[in-house]
Amino acid sequence: MTANESAPAAIALPTDKEVALRVIPMPADANANGDIFGGWIMSQVDLAGSIPAVRRAKGRIATVAVNQFVFKQPVQIGDVVSFYATIRRVGRTSITVDVEVFSERNRGTTVVKVTEAELTYVALGPDHRPRELPPEPGTVLV
Repeated sequence: MTANESAPAAIALPTDKEVALRVIPMPADANANGDIFGGWIMSQVDLAGSIPAVRRAKGRIATVAVNQFVFKQPVQIGDVVSFYATIRRVGRTSITVDVEVFSERNRGTTVVKVTEAELTYVALGPDHRPRELPPEPGTVLV
């Protein structure tokens, strides 16, 4: 770290959200600089975001868009990486999910927000075409 860079602010893992996925990246997931591949993180974000989308769709989904993806800090080998996925919007056939990614470093003594992303999934029918989402539980149809 140079004199012009500042250390990331000390934060804690969210306590008001449910973790969708937690994983430890290994040396095979790292690039030549020793940082975890961005593509590896992107694939994990897609998996984490798909979990609430599948639950809401009650069936098969497909990723149709990565609306936003921001790498804030590098992920290091051995970090415990936690992915928090929250449904942001539900349309007729689509579900937009926000994913926040945090790394626990130094045996959990430091927590750093490393990535934020927004992805859109579409519910698929047996013909692999978009299908309408089922009503939310508790919705009264008139």
